Amino acid sequence: MAAEFTAQMSVYKGRWRLYVVLVNAGAAPWPEFSFDRQDPVPTFTERVHALSVLGFEPVPGAEWRWVEDSKIPDDPSSPVVLIAATRVRSWTGVGA
Repeated sequence: MAAEFTAQMSVYKGRWRLYVVLVNAGAAPWPEFSFDRQDPVPTFTERVHALSVLGFEPVPGAEWRWVEDSKIPDDPSSPVVLIAATRVRSWTGVGA
């Protein structure tokens, strides 16, 4: 059974980026994919493609969840940052 991870997507430096959170990875960088744009928000199909490029796939039945954060913690006037997250696993190739 493939290990499960959390994939997150947010705007960073004016571009949507998708990354897989690897806990206990030490100093190794997390796998990351840039969509090279801020608008429009990447579609579900584009996100699945980005995950496959990184060697992952959504866990069956997993849904993207959106949360709101702020650029400056504890400042209610800070610009809003949207973060999407879903559960993923290492790509198994099943159904490909």
